[in-house]
Amino acid sequence: MFRFSKRFRLDKLFKNGAIRKSGLTALTLHDGTSGHGVASRYLSHEPLSYSEDSYTKCIPPLFHPLPGLNLPICLPDSAEQNATKVTTLPNGLRVASEDALGPAACVGIYVDSGSIYETEESIGVTHLLERLAFKSTKHRSHLQIVHEVESTGGNVGASASREQMGYSYDTLKAYLPAAVELLIDCVRNPVFLESEVQEQVNRIKWEIGDITKDPQQFLLDSLHLAGFSGALGKPLMAPESALERINGSKIGKFYQENYTADRMVLAAFGVDHEHLLAIAEPLLYDLERGIAMEVPKSTYTGGDLRHKIYSEKTHVALAFEVPGGWRHEKDATALTVLQTLMGGGGSFSAGGPGKGMHSRLYLRVLNKYQEVQSFLAFSSICNDTGLFGIHSITGSDFVSKAVDVAVNELHAIATPGQVTELELHRAKNATRLAILLNLESRAIAVEDIGRQILTYGCRKPVDYFLRCLDELTLDDLTILAQKMLSSPLTMASWGDVDRVPSYASVAQRFQASI
Repeated sequence: MFRFSKRFRLDKLFKNGAIRKSGLTALTLHDGTSGHGVASRYLSHEPLSYSEDSYTKCIPPLFHPLPGLNLPICLPDSAEQNATKVTTLPNGLRVASEDALGPAACVGIYVDSGSIYETEESIGVTHLLERLAFKSTKHRSHLQIVHEVESTGGNVGASASREQMGYSYDTLKAYLPAAVELLIDCVRNPVFLESEVQEQVNRIKWEIGDITKDPQQFLLDSLHLAGFSGALGKPLMAPESALERINGSKIGKFYQENYTADRMVLAAFGVDHEHLLAIAEPLLYDLERGIAMEVPKSTYTGGDLRHKIYSEKTHVALAFEVPGGWRHEKDATALTVLQTLMGGGGSFSAGGPGKGMHSRLYLRVLNKYQEVQSFLAFSSICNDTGLFGIHSITGSDFVSKAVDVAVNELHAIATPGQVTELELHRAKNATRLAILLNLESRAIAVEDIGRQILTYGCRKPVDYFLRCLDELTLDDLTILAQKMLSSPLTMASWGDVDRVPSYASVAQRFQASI
C-alpha cells in the first residue's frame, strides 16, 4: 500500500515503477486503477494498494502513532533545576556537584591561588603552572596521562587567572571514577620535571617574541601593571626576566604553599553527589590544610604604560576601576549588561551576518569610521575590584581621533538620557541569552560551581542573577558608569605610541566632566 503525503510527488512513483504512463495523458497503476483514482485518494488521504508477486506492503501514515509504540511522557516546558550540593571534608576541602541527565559529566578542581600570591622570587610561576597542568606526576608519566584521557574520549584543560586556578576533565559518566582519580593525581602529585619545565619556558619565550600576532593579552596585563599597586599589579604573563630564573624547585615551593585542602574545591556537573563523594573522599581526605593566609591587598591608582614597536596597527586601551568586583553581584551584573550594550568588535563581523551590529560601538563608531579596525568594550573583574574600558585598534594616523571617540563614548554612557530603553532592553536580553546558553556547557557549569564557591562560599542559583538583571534600570547603569569614570584613568598602548595623546590630556577630559 502507498499513502501519499502532501509533499509526495507523482514523479517519484514513476521512478519507483509503481505508476506507468499509458499514452500522454492517462496514468494507470499496476493494479489497473486509473490516475483519477490516485488523485481522489491523495486528496482523501486514503491508502493506495501496491502488489508485486502477491506480496503486499503496508506503510503506515505519518500522522498517526505506530501501533503498539509507547511514547515517553513529554517533559514540562520548564523543568526544575537540580540543586548544587556541597560537602566540606574534615580537612576543609569542599566537594560540590549538580546532577543532570545525559551520558556525560565534567569534574574540575579549583584552587584559591593565582598571580596575586606570587612574591618577587616566584613571579611568573602561575603562568608556568597553567602550562604544566596534566604533565608527569609521581604515579604517571605525561605519555600515560595522555593515553588514559584519550582512551576515555575525554577532554582536559587548565586555566590560570590572577586569583584562581582551574583544572577540568570532561568525559562519559561510565569513566567517572577513572577521571576523578586522574584529575586528583595531576593536581595533588605533580613532579615538575626540569625537562618539562624548560620545554614550557622555551614555548612562552617564543610566544613573547611573537606577541605581534596577539597583543591583546599583553595589553590587558599592561593595564593591571599600570593601574594597580600591590597584588593585582603583578603580571599574569611570565616576564622574560622571570623566565630566566624559574625552575622546578621554585614552582614546587609555590605549589606547596598554596595548593592546600582548605583552598580547594572539587566541583562536578552531571554527577550524583553521593557517588562523587564515594569516589573522591578516599583520594582527598589526607590532603593537608595550609597555614592561615591573608589575601594580598591591592590599591587602584591608575597610570599609563606604553610599548613602542614598529607596527601598522596601534592598540590603545582606556580603563577605569570597577568598584566592588564580583562580590558586589548587582554592580557586577550591571557591568555585564553595560558591556553588552556598548559591544563593539572588529570591522568584519565574525559568527554570521549582523552579529553584535546593533550595539552602540558598532552603530556609532565602526559603521562611521572606516579607519577603525576594532573598537570593543572589555572588562576584567576580580573578587573585590576590576577594570572596564574600551580597546581600539587603528592605523597610526587615526589613533588620536580614536582616543577622542573612546572618550566621547565613555562620557555618553555616564550621561543621563544618552542610553535609550530600547538599547537597555536589547542588552538585557542578549546578556540573559549568553548566561543561559553558556550554562548549557558542562565545562562552564563546573567552572561556575567551583569559582562561585571560592568567591562567595556557596553557589548562588542562576535565577538570582537573572532577577538582578531584570531589576536593572537606566539609572543603575548611569550611576555605575559615573562611579567608574570618577576613578583615575588607566591607559595602555602598543605600537606607534608616539602618536597616542598624552595621559595628562586624556585624564583631564574625564576630570573636567565629573
